[in-house]
Amino acid sequence: MQINKNLKWALVLSGGGAKGIAHIGVLKALAEMGAPQPSLIVGTSMGAIVGGLYATGMSIEELLHFTLERFDIAEYLDSFVFKMNGPVGKVLQTGQILGSFTTKRGIDSGRQLLKLFEGMTENKTFADTRIPFRCNAVDLLSGKEVVFDSGPLARAMRASMSFPVFFEPLIDDGCCFVDGGLIDNMPTHIAREAGFRRILAVDVYCFKGLPLSVLNTGSQIVYRSLEMAIHQMGQKSSKYATLTLYAGDDTSAFNFFRKKELIVVGERAVQDNKRRLTAFFSTGITAQLALRQMKNE
Repeated sequence: MQINKNLKWALVLSGGGAKGIAHIGVLKALAEMGAPQPSLIVGTSMGAIVGGLYATGMSIEELLHFTLERFDIAEYLDSFVFKMNGPVGKVLQTGQILGSFTTKRGIDSGRQLLKLFEGMTENKTFADTRIPFRCNAVDLLSGKEVVFDSGPLARAMRASMSFPVFFEPLIDDGCCFVDGGLIDNMPTHIAREAGFRRILAVDVYCFKGLPLSVLNTGSQIVYRSLEMAIHQMGQKSSKYATLTLYAGDDTSAFNFFRKKELIVVGERAVQDNKRRLTAFFSTGITAQLALRQMKNE
């Protein structure tokens, strides 16, 4: 089998908070194995951020440099709740969280992140991207998934990553947008509806069982419940994928300090699936048979 450089295919990137940094490693390893550029990128939450930036024309090297050398999540949050450690910090955090619940729609406004996205995308719209791009969010008012395919790219990315409680929803155009992963954390249907039949999905969520000892507070139980719902949605949606790569580990969705390790996780997911990926990027009878076999494995 030989990789077809002209293959039309779609890349779908899941959400997963900090785990989504692994998407950069996947992109890096795909380029190194000679894979053609995707014809469409679809993302949700962190997958929308990485996918959106790559779609605008940012190179792998630029993504790596920003993530490893310049990105500090604390610098882009306007709430000190995420920035304090130690016993005193925990007391202050608890007070701010309770205060946020009663006075605001989320712990952090997301304004600093929106400014970051606007700068990194150079205020581009969906029409300006080098690679066609789509992302999703949920409108709390209608309860429906919204697929973004036009307008400012940065605002769509900000809407897609608005994880409830932690970030305020993005209020825009009469809608109240929260994280797209709540309704579909692996939106392969968007690529399918765009006419693609060769779809590569990358799942960084890696949902696993937990011991009872880690569920000690109401917030931990609420977050675990959300994780379960997101996982189930992603499992149902991944059926449209031709091939799904699992690029996750035990890293917390809020641990943005394991950036190097997460990039390696993404690279390893590609390296461990080179045979499957070669078939995915190839055409002809041999490739088709290999793809059918993968579906049954």
